[in-house]
Order: sequence, then C-alpha cells, then structure tokens
Amino acid sequence: MGSRTPHFLTLLALLAASPVSAAECRDDTLWLRGDWGSARFHVSVADDAAERAQGLMYVQKMPSATGMLFAYEREQPVSFWMKNTFIPLDMIFADASGRVTRVHSNAVPHDETPIPSGAPVRYVLEINAGLAKQMGIAPGSQIQHPAIADPVWPCD
Repeated sequence: MGSRTPHFLTLLALLAASPVSAAECRDDTLWLRGDWGSARFHVSVADDAAERAQGLMYVQKMPSATGMLFAYEREQPVSFWMKNTFIPLDMIFADASGRVTRVHSNAVPHDETPIPSGAPVRYVLEINAGLAKQMGIAPGSQIQHPAIADPVWPCD
C-alpha cells in the first residue's frame, strides 16, 4: 500500500463499491460504468441552448468528482471549444442510450479549435482533464442519469 499516492486514493474514493440503486439516480448525480468499474459525479445539467452555450466558461476550478452534463433534444453531431474556459477538461461523448462513443482527453483552456463528437451524440459529460484516462473511461462505457430517456443503463 506504500506505493499508493494521495491522488490515487482520491481516485479510489470516486469509484463505487456497490451497484447503483434507483434511489441514487438523481438529477445532480451521474454514474459511469464499464470494464474498469464505476464512478459517481456530482453534475450540473445544461439542457437548453443558453446553458449549453455557457457551459463551464469562466469556472476557475472544479472539484474532482464533479462535472457538467450537456443534454440535447436529439442525437446530432456536436462540436465544443474551450473559449473562456480556464480549466483543462475531458469530454465524454455519448449516444441517445448513454453509451460512450468517444472520449476527448485534456482539452486545452482557451483553445478555440473545434472538438467534434465524431458520430451523432445526445450527451456530453465534461470532467477534469486526466480523470477519464485514470479511470479507464472509454467508448463502450455507460452513463446513468435521469436525463437519458431510453438508457442502456436504466435508473429503475
């Protein structure tokens, strides 16, 4: 156990020790799972055009177990940029069922280069840069959140 760093212990705190129950499925909580395990994030949901346009711009720092879920009305190709964003982010793109289709790691603050979803998506989760790689979040991982209308991983 001596080789574990405090950062690793923080990561372990994010991983869920037991399966998610329906009682834990809330608007401010998002779960991810895959072959790597599972993790819970406290999220804000951006589900209208104004909230999606604002995103995490001007946020100076974000606790490691938090993020923002962008929810669209329908699956579509989307593109993000980092204009006026002060913290590096990982962007996790997911289809209408909540299945992760692409992960963009370490988006650079203030960079205006478009970051496309690739395939059409309905959800995008932004978390602190580096967490997706550290946890093993990759295409095929699944998201659980009440905003997902026809989920691969239902709340109930």
